[in-house]
Amino acid sequence: MPAPIELIWAFIGLLLTIGGTFLPAFVTPPIWFWDGRGFQAYSLGVTYQIGAVLLVGCMGGKNAAALSQIAYLALGLTLWPVFSQGGGIGYLKEPSFGYLLGFVPGAWVCGWVAFKVVSRLESMAFSCLCGLFTVHAIGLIYLMVTHFLPPTRTTPLFDEILKYSVYPLPGQLAVVCAIALLSFVLRRLMFY
Repeated sequence: MPAPIELIWAFIGLLLTIGGTFLPAFVTPPIWFWDGRGFQAYSLGVTYQIGAVLLVGCMGGKNAAALSQIAYLALGLTLWPVFSQGGGIGYLKEPSFGYLLGFVPGAWVCGWVAFKVVSRLESMAFSCLCGLFTVHAIGLIYLMVTHFLPPTRTTPLFDEILKYSVYPLPGQLAVVCAIALLSFVLRRLMFY
């Protein structure tokens, strides 16, 4: 992909990641399951942040995806409140920072896989799952390493793993399905 196009996708990815951080993900049942109450939306318990990370990987490729997430981390660590709980260098002490750090390799892996295989719905879903797995692997490693460094946290490690990896996973998998479908359709429309 030409460098100007990669830069455009990186900028789009940065904007989507910032916006997705504050946009909760919801799902609604199909219209034929609606009862007399009409439209019902149910929270997935996550935001579209991980979806933005994976979408730019599927659409812009590995370089654009990684660059967008490096820019996101740089903005967040320099006091711009782009992370879910603000920003600043103190965010390095947050147990969830490892997952944000995992966005860079996760986006890169997603983009690398997405452009190595034929653009099909299954391959887009596989690339998103690879990216999601990478984010969680880096997040878990960071969580375990920082848990035992001084000052040690009082929350048990198992509870933090549940909070940051296990509980959000079903909602993130639903977002992965939506992103796989969206990227498949967009790549067809854009003749990728």
